[in-house]
Amino acid sequence: MASRCAVVDFDGDALAWEKQGGLLPAIVQDADSLRVLMLGYMSRESLAATLASGKVTFFSRSKRRLWAKGETSGNTLQLVSLEADCDRDSLLVLAKPHGPTCHNGTASCFPQAVGDVVAELDAVIAQRKVDTSESSYTRKLFDAGIARIAQKVGEEGVETALAAVTADHDALRGEAADLTYHLLVLLQARGLDWNAVRAELARRAGG
Repeated sequence: MASRCAVVDFDGDALAWEKQGGLLPAIVQDADSLRVLMLGYMSRESLAATLASGKVTFFSRSKRRLWAKGETSGNTLQLVSLEADCDRDSLLVLAKPHGPTCHNGTASCFPQAVGDVVAELDAVIAQRKVDTSESSYTRKLFDAGIARIAQKVGEEGVETALAAVTADHDALRGEAADLTYHLLVLLQARGLDWNAVRAELARRAGG
């Protein structure tokens, strides 16, 4: 799991700019799903612009100038965190994309890139929560209230345990997916999300 450093503490002067002619490759990941979105190059100036504006800005090698992602399309990348690798000659950028990242209209410039599918499901559930016109099963659960959602989590937990006891792998896989979905709905209903759980797991793993 990618670590999230504090952007305010990021020291650009400590980077190995001299290794690659003043440009460093910057890998951009979706801060929520961790899907790889794109690869760009940053100069000292584009890094400074990124930190100052909060919008991920690169150095365009073809245009030979600073280029803020989305300056023409509007599909910007909102900076969440920055991290350098162990050699200080490449960057990992976590960002929240506003619109498709790729100029082809896709979420990622890497067609086969896969992120955290649980986070992606959580985002869909969060959207269902605010869309009161939605007639989906998820919307009906939110309308039924916390008690009903909690009951469903309990039911799915029991069914998951039973599938494990009977050693039915197909059933266990399906029930585990149902349990995960209903748990995400419960978290959203209580004002939490998958990122909160992921952060808690990361905290425990580091303990």
